[in-house]
Amino acid sequence: MPVLVGDGSLALRRTRSVVDGEARVTVVGAMSAPLGGDRIALEVTAGPGARLRIGSAAATIALPGRSAGPAHYEIRLTVADGATLHWLPEPLISAHGSDLRMTTRVELAPTARLVLREEQILGRTGESPGHLITRLTVHRAGRPLLDQELAYGPGAPGWDGGAVLGGHRAVGQLLVVDPSRDSGPVAGPRLLGATAVLTPLSGPAALATAVAPDALQLRRALDEAAAAVG
Repeated sequence: MPVLVGDGSLALRRTRSVVDGEARVTVVGAMSAPLGGDRIALEVTAGPGARLRIGSAAATIALPGRSAGPAHYEIRLTVADGATLHWLPEPLISAHGSDLRMTTRVELAPTARLVLREEQILGRTGESPGHLITRLTVHRAGRPLLDQELAYGPGAPGWDGGAVLGGHRAVGQLLVVDPSRDSGPVAGPRLLGATAVLTPLSGPAALATAVAPDALQLRRALDEAAAAVG
């Protein structure tokens, strides 16, 4: 791992991996963030043939700040040919009164492999959520694979309706891109329990989306999805 640099609200620590040949990094919050008005960026590059697993030490909590403007958190992931990246952070919690725009951009080489998990918890115990907008864009070999934007909380019409979350307070997704599946048959969408679905994407990819009453049940649903994808 030639470069490992963190500053501001993010500290990066290399941690012991249980898999031979895989580097592991843990993102540690060095201070309360993101707060209103903050601008945070995290950039990850997995070079050719590398195996990299990134997690976080704790949940990220979006909080209101002194500034009236929203906070911005941008994540940029680049995975080269033959490389594997596991992006598995702990949940993002949207606290009452917060306003966060979170963007994740992924660039995959043709033979890159990706496992990406995102989890959002809408409000701490007993409180309503803040305003949260998340966008995930993934390109593979320079072509769009996935581009979706989700909005929750005040100012997002219908986000809590029966066609979206239906009263649930935890939502997440698991994206797996595996070039070894490029020539295999593509199955249709299928349910994973009562509130999760696994959907094939163009190319060797599958997306699991789940909602749940709380973070624990959400993680169980996404773990089930990971087992189903293999």
